[in-house]
Formats: sequence, structure tokens, C-alpha cells
Amino acid sequence: MFLGHYGLSLASKRAAPRTSLGLLTLAANLADCVWPLLLLLGVEKLRLVPGLMAASDFDFESYPWSHSLLTGLGAGAVLGLLVYAWKRDLTGALVVAALVPSHWLLDFPFHRPDLPLWPGGPRVGLGLWNSVPVTLLLEAVLFLGGLWLYTRRTRPLDRVGSWALWAMVGFLLLIYGGSMFSPAPTDPSAIAWSSLTLWLFVPWTAWVDRHRALVEA
Repeated sequence: MFLGHYGLSLASKRAAPRTSLGLLTLAANLADCVWPLLLLLGVEKLRLVPGLMAASDFDFESYPWSHSLLTGLGAGAVLGLLVYAWKRDLTGALVVAALVPSHWLLDFPFHRPDLPLWPGGPRVGLGLWNSVPVTLLLEAVLFLGGLWLYTRRTRPLDRVGSWALWAMVGFLLLIYGGSMFSPAPTDPSAIAWSSLTLWLFVPWTAWVDRHRALVEA
């Protein structure tokens, strides 16, 4: 799951209209933002196995901290409390707190049984990445559905609010298309370094959101 996480963050603007899209994006993708850092530090491990699954060559040997359900729940609670202390917005804090573990929940149908329930605990997954058509369909539904909800809930204040959004959408699609249909790097560290670009979407989505206004629900 990749695009679906961004779709969920876009859709969540309807539930938390006072919360920046940048913060919602960070919450929904915190696991994937932290993962490459832990991979580079040697805390977590990845192996590349061509043909492992139809839509993924990644053998996630160990990622107990970035991608376990328990750590997601804990990180969500901490981030939600920080948001509440900063903004005094209970709704926004609850949405942010829920978005962090939502990453695990959206990954669960796609991964093979490699997602830990807690560090060192049982690992689960339904393996939908074994079907490329199903993967593409579900990613498209989640991403385009979230984008539709966001554009219905907000309107551009200026040209930046329009073209910056669609440029971001295009860049996300380019990254996803490249990861799905181009040969994967053979070095896990190359995956980690390229994955650090995901941090770019946090300020990018915040910038987009500042140039868009809420539409009355």
C-alpha cells in the first residue's frame, strides 16, 4: 500500500478541517517516513527477492518498530496528545491519533505475513500483493476517493492552491508507477535513501493546504 495512505490523509480533511493536511499526511505515513531511517541505521532489515510477490519484491525481514501495530497505536497516541496540547483541537487530535495506526491497517491486506502485531510478536498479512490487478484497483479507489473528498471539501484560494495540488498528485503517481513497473534496485540502502523523499510530501501538502479554503460541508 502506497497511494492509499495519501488518499486516507486527503479524505481525513473532512473529519478534521482545522488540521493542516501536512500534519494529516505525516500521521498517515509516519511508519513509511521512519522506516528508511531505521533501515539505514541497521535497526530494521530489508531483503530484495525478485518475484517474491507479483506486486512487490520486498522481503521485510525485520521492521518491528516502524511497522508493528502496537508501536503505531503508541505513536498515534503520543502524536495526538501533542496536537491537542498545541492546537486544543480534540477532533483534530483524535483524527491524527487514528491515522498513525491506520497505516498498519491499510498495509495488512496487502503484505504477506510480515507485519508484526508488536515488536517480536506474531506477524500477519493477507497477501493481496500477489495480485497486481487487485493491488492497482484498491490503490486507485483509495487514492482517487480521498482526492475527490479533499477537493469537494476545499477550494483553491489562488493558482498555487490548484497547480501545487495537481503537481503533487502527478509526482505521487510517477513514484508509484516507477515502483510498480520499473526494475527494483538491488541494494536495500538505495531503497532507503530513495524512500526518504517521502518526507517531502509533508511540507508539500501543508503548502497546498495553506492555499486552499474550506468549503461549507
